[in-house]
Amino acid sequence: MTYIVNDSCIKCKYTDCVEVCPVDCFYEGENMLVIHPDECIDCGVCEPECPADAIRPDTEPGLEKWLEINTKFASIWPNITLKKDPPADAEKYDGESGKFEKYFSEAPGAGD
Repeated sequence: MTYIVNDSCIKCKYTDCVEVCPVDCFYEGENMLVIHPDECIDCGVCEPECPADAIRPDTEPGLEKWLEINTKFASIWPNITLKKDPPADAEKYDGESGKFEKYFSEAPGAGD
């Protein structure tokens, strides 16, 4: 098992989760984070830290797509280990549905 980040993170990109991760397995895209499944130790400390409720165990049904996305982009995007301020308009997008189709970007973030 591993934890994954889903589309609830897109355009919110809260980084409370990276601050508590003991193995630094988060990677930063332009408008979301992902978890590297081979680095995640399944401790679960990140899940309750996410204000957008975007982190889930990959054992939940229907998350296969998100496991693939996390795996792919964790190998491309830069590592992030430090908490950053969320985007100024994060609250506007928090809870919105269909964010992957509307806003997902393959561009990398800045990382640390």
